[in-house]
Amino acid sequence: MTSNVTRKLVASDLDRTLIYSPSALALTMPDEYAPRLLCIEVNEARPLSFMTETAAGLVQELASVAEFVPATTRTRKQYRRINLPGPVPRFAICANGGHILVKGHTDHDWNTEMRRRLADGSAPLAEVRDHLAATADPEWLRKERVAEELFVYLVVERSLVPEGWVKELAGWADERGWTVSMQGRKIYAVPKPLTKSAALAEVVRRTGADRVFAAGDSLLDADLLLAADAGWRPGHGELFDTGWDAPHVDALGCAGVAAGEEILRRMVAVATA
Repeated sequence: MTSNVTRKLVASDLDRTLIYSPSALALTMPDEYAPRLLCIEVNEARPLSFMTETAAGLVQELASVAEFVPATTRTRKQYRRINLPGPVPRFAICANGGHILVKGHTDHDWNTEMRRRLADGSAPLAEVRDHLAATADPEWLRKERVAEELFVYLVVERSLVPEGWVKELAGWADERGWTVSMQGRKIYAVPKPLTKSAALAEVVRRTGADRVFAAGDSLLDADLLLAADAGWRPGHGELFDTGWDAPHVDALGCAGVAAGEEILRRMVAVATA
């Protein structure tokens, strides 16, 4: 007998979508009306990321009614610093799709498959690093990091980056099968085959989900949103700044940590409908 139960999966970006650094909280209300916050990430003994206490409860509720899949550009080490409320997700997508974690453990077969796709579809990482080293100005470059030997990002003093530099880099990268994204003080260069949606498709295959929902705020989340049946983006971030939209993606009017709470509220609503 065929089951009529709809299996729902919710995949979401984390930083500036569900969780927020102090500088991204956007607490614009009078102090006495500010929401209670829960710290969910500590790095080198410093509190680093937060969500509202209400959002924390919604995460736990969501995990009980749907397959909740964090989908982040963070490395595995950076992701593991996050202590989300509720059980450890059965699946998590890290390194922008380069790694799938299964109950917290790396699926090495998926990583091998993704590296094969990168070798076939984009210029080598070393070529991109060399170009960044030759063109980034030490006056505004603060750090250069390689993530999981898959992609590279720069930490910059954003106000000092020359107008047009990121656009010029994006054009150069596009010709070589790479994508450029600027998020806060970070400029990412990511191979085009390295996508959250590719890893999401694999997770959907394994779970048998037949309804997929997603949320994200950056250009690196666009493919994730397009792969979903419905989705949400907050009123901030690259997608907001560029006016990106899609018919099935709701553009929320709220920004900051309040947007994270609202996204989770909507996720729970569709998961329980």
